[in-house]
Amino acid sequence: MTLKGKVFQRSGGAWHCVIAKAVGLDNAQGLHHFISQSPWQAEDLEKRRLKIILAILEEREIMVMIDETGDQKKGKKTDYVKRQYIGNFGKIENGIVSVNAYGYCEGMTFPLKFKIFKPKERLKEGDKYRTKPELGAELVKELKEMGFKIKRVLADSLYGESDSNFVSVVGELGIEYAVAIRSNHGVWLPKGQKAHRLRRGVLGVKTEQAVRANKWRAFQELRWDRKEETRYIREIISGKRRTIQYWQITTDKETVPDDSTWFVMTKIPNLKYKEVGAIYKVRAYVEPGFRNSKNELGWADFRLTNYADIQQWWELVMCAYLMVCLHNITFNPSVASVDDSYQQHSLWDSGKGWKNALNNLQLILQPFISFNLILRWLQVFPVPQLSFGFPRLITKINEFDCLKYLVYCWDEFYLSSA
Repeated sequence: MTLKGKVFQRSGGAWHCVIAKAVGLDNAQGLHHFISQSPWQAEDLEKRRLKIILAILEEREIMVMIDETGDQKKGKKTDYVKRQYIGNFGKIENGIVSVNAYGYCEGMTFPLKFKIFKPKERLKEGDKYRTKPELGAELVKELKEMGFKIKRVLADSLYGESDSNFVSVVGELGIEYAVAIRSNHGVWLPKGQKAHRLRRGVLGVKTEQAVRANKWRAFQELRWDRKEETRYIREIISGKRRTIQYWQITTDKETVPDDSTWFVMTKIPNLKYKEVGAIYKVRAYVEPGFRNSKNELGWADFRLTNYADIQQWWELVMCAYLMVCLHNITFNPSVASVDDSYQQHSLWDSGKGWKNALNNLQLILQPFISFNLILRWLQVFPVPQLSFGFPRLITKINEFDCLKYLVYCWDEFYLSSA
């Protein structure tokens, strides 16, 4: 029932009050106790969720993206909150930050793991300080140890500029990577070659081993809102071409504007510029979409101060996120097809993306939610047609069960019990 409420939830208001009203509970405090006092552990639920993903993937390779999420929080009572850079606002604010790993396979993004960033000033007894790149590297190692077939890791410049704590760790694991880097990224060349730094604009340097840039190539980038924009890409070669390659991407090849020009470092064998554009498109499209999807499910809408409770809340969001993913037939071949009768709804979304599936699940939940919202009025002013008609409609809607094969066949499927 908690997951059902989360799929329907919109941001705003105390989370337990919003969900309680939606699912027809008289007392919202029980939901708060479900987080703060129940004996279940977030780690256990995470393991079950990841086992489901592994079973669905069936040895398919995935890309793993590492990104941090920052959310504003007032006061100092909440664990690990301090004034720090908050990505959602693009500036320093009082807030809480987590490092997240999410997967990409067959056009579908799905949640994997997260770790809280613990600022030095807010460490508790027994805590050990780890930088965000260190946390990101831990996430990749843990996923690989679990059995995920990670073909490639993508990350932004915070991780791309951390060689010893992130980039080298990923490389030692034998995993390809494509990470953003800063424009002044330093390059160590083999003995006998001179070192240079990447610069925007004209990159030619008159030395024995000059930095050179190939010609610009155009490619189409699919934004998170599904609009296409033209981008330009070229390879930058410092010294002799090596396994690690450097690329410059911009929106305007003539002016190369600072605010819309990026540098990418890759370690992918036999990589061509067209492939770099495709890889970059995935990250540029998926990253904002992943954040927006978590926000749709109330990632930051908790009213909790203890991190153990916050961790449980975030894990429930991850479970709700995955539940939506499971309705995509490309990602989850075991999902049953939707009966034509449901698709006759005038607002039914025929798209194949995550947001399309979420919209349809919200439509499925509407009769249940609506009945709970008007039930108290029906107790004041009885209307037999509504009192009997809504349950009949809900019974019909309850026949919608595209995940029945998943539930019946897998002992590991525990999401419905959450």
